[in-house]
Amino acid sequence: MKSWLLLSLLLLATMLQQYCVDGQAQVPCFYVFGGTLSDHGNNNNLRTRSKSNYMPYGIDFSRGSTGRFCNGKTQVDMIAEFLRLNTSIPPFENTTGSDILKGVNYASGSSGIRDETGTHLGNNINFRRQIANHRYTILRILAQIGYNRTRQHLRQCLYYVHIGNNDYIYNYYLPQFYPTKRIFSTEQYARDLINRYSRRIRDLLILGARKFVFVSPGRIGCTPYALSMNRTNGSCVEEMNAATSIFNDKLRSLVDRLNNNTFDGSTFMFVNNSARNLGVVATGGFTVTNASCCPTGTDLLCDPNQTPCQNRRQYVFWDKFVFTENFNSFLALLAYNGSNRDFVYPFNISTLVQS
Repeated sequence: MKSWLLLSLLLLATMLQQYCVDGQAQVPCFYVFGGTLSDHGNNNNLRTRSKSNYMPYGIDFSRGSTGRFCNGKTQVDMIAEFLRLNTSIPPFENTTGSDILKGVNYASGSSGIRDETGTHLGNNINFRRQIANHRYTILRILAQIGYNRTRQHLRQCLYYVHIGNNDYIYNYYLPQFYPTKRIFSTEQYARDLINRYSRRIRDLLILGARKFVFVSPGRIGCTPYALSMNRTNGSCVEEMNAATSIFNDKLRSLVDRLNNNTFDGSTFMFVNNSARNLGVVATGGFTVTNASCCPTGTDLLCDPNQTPCQNRRQYVFWDKFVFTENFNSFLALLAYNGSNRDFVYPFNISTLVQS
C-alpha cells in the first residue's frame, strides 16, 4: 500500500480518536437523506430486491449485516464520528424515544429524486417520502420538547443529502423500465432533477433546516456495473460520466444560489464525489478500481453468503456500485476536513458546522 494512503488513514485514525474520545458534539443532531450509499437499514422490511441485510454485507461491521450497502461503515457513519456524535445514526424504521433528537437516517436503497426511480426492484422510500418521514419526526420532537426548543434545535442540526446516483443507474440508463432517456436529453434530465431537488430543499427549509451538505453523484461510468454492462475492457463509460457531470454542475450552482439568497441564516455546501482528479488521488493506495470485492450475479448486489476478496482495503468498490469501507473513509475525510475546492465547496463540513 502506498505512502499517501497510509498517511491518509493515519490522519483518519487520529481524527477519529480525537473526536470520539474527547470533546463535545459539534452538532446536536444529524439528519440524512439519500439513496443506496447512505441507507442504514430502511429497506430491510420493504418488498424489494434492493436490500443488504445479509452476508457478506457488514462483514467488517461490528453489528454485522444491518442493511448498510457496504462491508463496513458508510460515509454517514464516519462523518457522524467526526462530528463527535457518540452514536450511530439510526434508520427511520428503528427510531424510538429520544433517539430522534440526535438524528435519523431516512435514506433508502435504490431510491432517487424522481418518485419512480428504482421501483423496478420493488418498493423504496423516495426523496419526497423521506421528507414526509422527517416531517413526522419533527411532530414527535415537538411533542417531546415544544415548539421553541424544536425550532432552535433544528437550526443547529446538520442536514446531509446524498441522492441522485440512482436516478441515472436505476432510471435514465434503464430504458427497458423507464421512459426518461427517450423523453429527456441529458441536459433536460439534469434540469428536471435539479428542479425537483430544489423543491425538496425548500420543503426542508420550511420545516426548519438551516445547515446543508449536498453530496454529488460519483462517476457512475467508472463503476463495475457500467463497465460490465458496456463491455469497455476497463475504460470508463464517459457518456454516463458526462451526464452526471451536468447534474453536478447544476447542483454546485444551486449551492451558490441558495447561499446568495440566504433563507433565515441557512448555509449550504457541496461535496463533489465526481471530481476527475479524485480518482487519480485515490489510486495512490487503491490498487483495484474497476472490479467488485464481493461476488455478484446479474444484479449490482453481492451474492448472498459468498466469500468476498481478502484484500478489500485495496478495493474501491464493494459490489458493482457501492464503495468499500476503506474508500468511504477516504471520501468522508475529504468531505469533513478537505481544503481542495474541487472536492468541497465553498468550504468543508468542519467549517460548515461552526457557522
